[in-house]
Amino acid sequence: MTVADPTPSQAPRPTIHHTACTLDCPDSCSLEVEVRNGRVDKVRAAPPDVAHPLTGGFICSKVGRISRHLYGEDRLLHPARRAGRKGEGRLEPISWDRAIDLIVERMTEAKTALGGESVLPLSYGGSNGLLTQDTADAILFRRFGASTLARNVCAAPSTAAALGLYGKMAGVALEDYEHARLAIVWGANPSSTGIHLVPILRAARARGGKLVVVDPRRTPLAKQADLHLQPRPGTDLCLALALHRELFRRGDADLEFLAEHASGVDELRRRAEPWTFERAAEVTGVPVRDIARCYELYSASSPAVIRCGWGVERNRNGGSAVAAILALPAVGGKFRVRAGGYTMSNGAAFRDVGRREPSPGTRIVNMNHVGRVLTDPNAIPGPPVKVLFVYNANPLATLPNQELVRRGLAREDLFTVVFDQVMTDTALYADLVLPATTFLEHDDLAMGYGAMVLHDTKPVTEPVGEARSNLRVFDELADRLGLLHDDDPRSEGDWRRAVLGRRRQRQLADEGLALPETGRRPIQFVDVFPHTADRRVHLCPRSLEAESARGLYAFHSEPGDGRYPLALISPSVPQTVSSTFGQLRPGQVPLEMHPDDAAERGLSRGDKPRARVFNDYGEVRCRVRLNPDLKPGVALLPKGVWARSTESGTNACALAPDTLTDIGAGACFNDARVEVEALAD
Repeated sequence: MTVADPTPSQAPRPTIHHTACTLDCPDSCSLEVEVRNGRVDKVRAAPPDVAHPLTGGFICSKVGRISRHLYGEDRLLHPARRAGRKGEGRLEPISWDRAIDLIVERMTEAKTALGGESVLPLSYGGSNGLLTQDTADAILFRRFGASTLARNVCAAPSTAAALGLYGKMAGVALEDYEHARLAIVWGANPSSTGIHLVPILRAARARGGKLVVVDPRRTPLAKQADLHLQPRPGTDLCLALALHRELFRRGDADLEFLAEHASGVDELRRRAEPWTFERAAEVTGVPVRDIARCYELYSASSPAVIRCGWGVERNRNGGSAVAAILALPAVGGKFRVRAGGYTMSNGAAFRDVGRREPSPGTRIVNMNHVGRVLTDPNAIPGPPVKVLFVYNANPLATLPNQELVRRGLAREDLFTVVFDQVMTDTALYADLVLPATTFLEHDDLAMGYGAMVLHDTKPVTEPVGEARSNLRVFDELADRLGLLHDDDPRSEGDWRRAVLGRRRQRQLADEGLALPETGRRPIQFVDVFPHTADRRVHLCPRSLEAESARGLYAFHSEPGDGRYPLALISPSVPQTVSSTFGQLRPGQVPLEMHPDDAAERGLSRGDKPRARVFNDYGEVRCRVRLNPDLKPGVALLPKGVWARSTESGTNACALAPDTLTDIGAGACFNDARVEVEALAD
């Protein structure tokens, strides 16, 4: 007998839950989730009485449609082991008990034969929740003596620069941008990530404020700006130093502030001196008149704020470029007023939050060199990697030198565990796949790094299939390996208390979210000061000087030998959070080119002609879309693209060098130089 579907009046009423997003985005949105029949039905912005102020009544479309991720055909439902060749993704289900047994066996075998460093954990920002990374996983891998992963694929150069200049100092609250007379958005695209800054900037302009955007693309925000500067990728340093030179030369530098609060002033002035507007224009490709206009706006405006994004750091000069940009408010005298100064990451607003497992002092593997380490036993001192444990990451889709990473993952003697929510490109090469919960299915703590807010989040629905949380799985593995101590946190509640401390725990229990000690809108050099040893700005910090081969602020010229004339950039896009949700992108992702560059290569005719994008690292075969909003000489493939979204099964990472930035040992994705040739349909 067929049972008729209930009429709307008979349908079960949804239950309403409030939580927050832990994905890798600055905004940490407050969410309202409708659950119907045990499944997430609708996700929207939480109402004002339970939301933090920045959420602003709307959320991104990615999270709004997260039910497709939760219940899609790629969702992992059960533990499984490989049943074919690596790369095929053929799996056979096994029990959780057997899966844990296998991991314990292989980790123990590797340690007995080669030492604990033959095990490499690989994780990054698949979840930014404070309970899903660096908690039970840190206990497991650090006490086991595994290799230590340097998570340098993003934010390492900018973090090094910010710490060197200011220590951990909170930036300008994003809500305060409404009061800025000038906002410079440099190397960021909030239309794709951090979307709640966009209406705030519009409100600032409605009040008479000016907007400058620095980006090689004419982004949606750049189209609204009063001035758009389009530097060649890797040349932001030159532009920033030219502004410094002019501030000193014209007497617009705040020498009184610098004498009271800064060191290294004369050295920065000396290093900026060669960078005239004319020289900066020649190197960056930005017209002199536009550089001069940017200078005039910045020197004359107060409050003036710089939103420095992470796009600036993704090249050989990345660390110095970020340092030069962050030094501008100190030299230009822009601090000590609301909406004056800079914002990069505001994670420093919660310096009292976190728990650190002591480092065992094992060897450090830079994640940008995972391909080298997995394919060359001499790439790093110590034993070869025999066990790779991947979680909160999709390295095949996100690490540079993609084909080398693929070769490493294809090793038959490498036992790879992938612990994820969906069947990623990396999981196709796994020996063992484990189903993980999403942030809607487990306890967590969500801390914004743009929004100055900390949420306590609870699951809103039961895990799909047999998915388990990171805390549960890593705790069980540590227990089975005999690594736990009597006083270690075990439950979600224990870990929450360990990460938060008693005072923060009480605050979250009472209010549902926590704010920094100084409130959510501190003023730099009034409410917050540098957390350097002497509480001064270090404009030329010794630590960064020692790290950079030519010294801080030294410009490294165009990479390559000229055979590959196009600079390839791989920015974030609205459809994904890095590679998260990449399985949901329909159709093929095109290479974007300026019409002039396409015409030179016979690619301006037809509807999205086929092309081969290549260099010495690899190639991508895909369609081409003409984009006049790109700077000529610059091509674009979005980051986080999955194999199914290109004809060749490769993405921009196949073209990205695994060279490192000047400071911070970060990734140089935007140093990819390529050529493009037409392919016949």
